[in-house]
Parts: sequence; C-alpha cells; structure tokens
Amino acid sequence: MRTVFWEDNQTRMIDQRRLPGAFEVVAYRSHKDVAVAIKDMVVRGAPAIGAAAAFGLALAAHESASTSTDDLLADLHSAAATLKSARPTAVNLAWAVDRVIRSVENKNLNADELRQAVLYEAQKIADEDVEINKRMAQHGAALINDGDTVIHHCNTGSLATVDWGTALGVIRMAHEQGKRVHVLVDETRPRLQGARLTAWELEQYKIPYEIISDNMSGYFLRAGKAQKVFFGADRVTANGDVANKIGTYMLALAAHDNNVPAYSVVPTSTIDLSLKDGSQIPIEERDGGEVLDLQFRGERVAPQNARARNPAFDVTPNRLISAIVTENGIVYPPFITNLPEFVLS
Repeated sequence: MRTVFWEDNQTRMIDQRRLPGAFEVVAYRSHKDVAVAIKDMVVRGAPAIGAAAAFGLALAAHESASTSTDDLLADLHSAAATLKSARPTAVNLAWAVDRVIRSVENKNLNADELRQAVLYEAQKIADEDVEINKRMAQHGAALINDGDTVIHHCNTGSLATVDWGTALGVIRMAHEQGKRVHVLVDETRPRLQGARLTAWELEQYKIPYEIISDNMSGYFLRAGKAQKVFFGADRVTANGDVANKIGTYMLALAAHDNNVPAYSVVPTSTIDLSLKDGSQIPIEERDGGEVLDLQFRGERVAPQNARARNPAFDVTPNRLISAIVTENGIVYPPFITNLPEFVLS
C-alpha cells in the first residue's frame, strides 16, 4: 500500500515510528495535525513529506468555512506556512505546497471548485511520485552489477516516498531484474531508520541484507567487501552538493578514499537550483533527547545530566558524489553544468 494517501476526506499515512514492531495506518482531518505528523516523523522521507503536505493543504481547503475564493486562498496560504515550517531541510515539502498553491491561484474558480482543484493537484503529486520513482529505479539499476554488495544509508524505500522508493528502489529494481544484490544496512543513528525501516522493507522484498553500525562502513569499504554506496537526498544544490541524513558525509568520504562509487538517487523535485551550494541549505537540528534515549541492556547509556547535539542532516560535497540518479537519467559531473539539463528536460 502507499505510504501516504487520501481516503474518506482524510490524509492517511503509515506510522513509521511504530515499525517494525507494529504496522499501523493513522488518519488526520486537520492540516495542523499533518504538520505535527511531519515534524514528529510519523511520515518521513523527502518525497513522502511533500505528498503529505500537499494532502495537508487539501485538508485545509476542507477545513475552511470560507465561501469566497479570496478568503479560501488566504486560508490556504496560512496553512501553507504552517506546513512548510514543519521540517526545513527537505525541499520537496515546500516544493509540493507551492505547486498546489500555484495550481489554483489566478484561476476563475469558485470556492467549491477551488477545494476540488487543491485535492486534484495533491493527488497528482502523489501519483506522479510513484511513476517517477520507477523511472529512477530503471536508470539506477544499470549501475548495479550482478553480485554487488551495496552499502545503503538511512531509509529510501517505499516508506520514504509515496511508493517504490529512491535509492532503495534502485536496489529493489536490480533485484527484480535477477541481479544478486546483498545490502549492508547502516543502522542510521539516532532514529535507526536503517535498522528499523530499511531492514523491514528488504525483508518484504526478500533481498538479502545485514545490519551494520554506522561506524563499520569504512571497514567494509577498505576491505573491498562493498562495491557501491547508495543513498537518497533531501536537497541537492546547483553545484551537486547533497544534503542527506546525518552520517552520509562520513560514508561518502570513506567511499571516495577507497575508490568506491557513491550515488545519490533523487527526483528532480529535490534538486534546488536556486541555491548555489550546500552552505546555503538550512539544516534541521532536532531535540538532543533522540541521541540520549539510547539504552544498552535495558539501561540508559549516557549520564543523567548529559547534553547532546542532534543535527538531522549533513552536506556531502559534490566532489564525493560519483553520479546523481534522477527520473530523467543519470547525471555525472560537472554537476553545475549538467544538473540544469536534467531538471529542465
């Protein structure tokens, strides 16, 4: 089933905080509740939160009691600001919200028609995401050879998108093509999206995998026990710098030092040509409690008065990226020259 979808005038999504222990679908009737769900990571992954925010706008249109087009648009702009503030790093969230607003502004619609148009555009974004992911997977699967062991960071499968996935979607496609692929799954501290979510998805696909702690990747790369590195992205700048889940930079450094290619797999909606380089990307810093909540043998690891820092993302410089896989094809360096051709094609 889809990670996020619209049903019975509700935005429904798989609660990713509960996996793998429990599979639960939650429903929301308020755009503010959708914003909280995005912030609390009920739904996560750049494409998935973009679709969730678009459906959140559809909820805002239904919530509004406004009978005039102008008043309803004002309510939508207010809801858009709330949704965009939920998580700042992933560009897909703002992209999806802005796309929905643009699709209904300056149109000769009454209030009821506008409500229908908002939902139509949100559903279109969700449907397009599935098709785009499958196209990315077809392109990216060509980079995986039969017998490859791949290190994968965070979660980029169906759960991170509306369906199918980005980087994990590439691995899934290679597997379905009959290639023998083995995945080393970075656990991805502190929220363990790799150990919890990627491992769960790989079991559904029957793809062989082993979980490794994040600090083991360098060992496997240096020992020649991994041939490729794959990850997604939450924002890619015009020069090809990649913001992704914290730990990606260190993984890419280790891959580069050992001549192992590192690939980022993203829809073109994640490529932000308005930003020159990664220094301009806003980096979300989350509550340090996510780091300190770690337990070992049933007991808290850190001292009771410990404090922690918790940036959710880091930026990998373009020099460490071998190629960027998009729905329009594989982009190779120099990214500053080549990325616009794929985004605008």
